[in-house]
Amino acid sequence: MSMEELTEDELAEMEARVARASAGPWVPVLETQGATGGASCIQLAPDTTDLDDGEMYLSRFVNGRQTLISPNAQLDADLDFIASAREDVPRLISEVRRLQAMLRTTGA
Repeated sequence: MSMEELTEDELAEMEARVARASAGPWVPVLETQGATGGASCIQLAPDTTDLDDGEMYLSRFVNGRQTLISPNAQLDADLDFIASAREDVPRLISEVRRLQAMLRTTGA
């Protein structure tokens, strides 16, 4: 991964991916943290009135075999990361732009 400054085109591509994703917030429902119901998942925009369950499940496979089955701490950590990205990525894009603008105005 390059440590060069992110270009505006790269930030715009990230924003476009965010815009195409399901609406947020995404809420992790993790079996290792007290959820019940059989499998960890991410609830997509649980506050909407949509009748669709709006749940996303994650499975990990190696050589065609499922390797992590809920409840599993690593699977839940991955789900938590993915769910958090729905809110984190737009904030990070904004912060990168803010810092880049500050650098331009200070001549750094």
